[in-house]
Amino acid sequence: MTTEFRTIPQPLVKTNQWFIVISVISTWLTGVEWILILPLLAGISGLVFEYNPVMRIASTFLRKQPSDYIPEDWEQQQFNQKIAVGCLTGGLISYASGLTVLGHIFTVMVALAAFIAILGFCIGCFIRFQWSKYKPKKHAANS
Repeated sequence: MTTEFRTIPQPLVKTNQWFIVISVISTWLTGVEWILILPLLAGISGLVFEYNPVMRIASTFLRKQPSDYIPEDWEQQQFNQKIAVGCLTGGLISYASGLTVLGHIFTVMVALAAFIAILGFCIGCFIRFQWSKYKPKKHAANS
């Protein structure tokens, strides 16, 4: 039995991260909170349909075969995308409800996480790793 290890070429992941950062900054600069719907819908599409339009468009600009790029773990990216979708949803709902401070908190979190990932440290990866260490301890304590 073989298990398939799915990956995403790193340039596509970075493009998605930049799209999130630029969308959030655009929202802050213009005050148009509906800009957040773009990365939010792309993220939801990626989670539900495994089709992220931002990554799909970016893939047309790859100069090499996808396998020639540094691979990013697909499962990890799905986890990270869930966090991003949660923060973008929280930000959009907060802004639309007039809760600007809460909207800023959610959008600062997602923009910072995406930008820090662009720089090389994946906060979502750290959270997932810590959670994977915690689960066996919790399970053992409940046994």
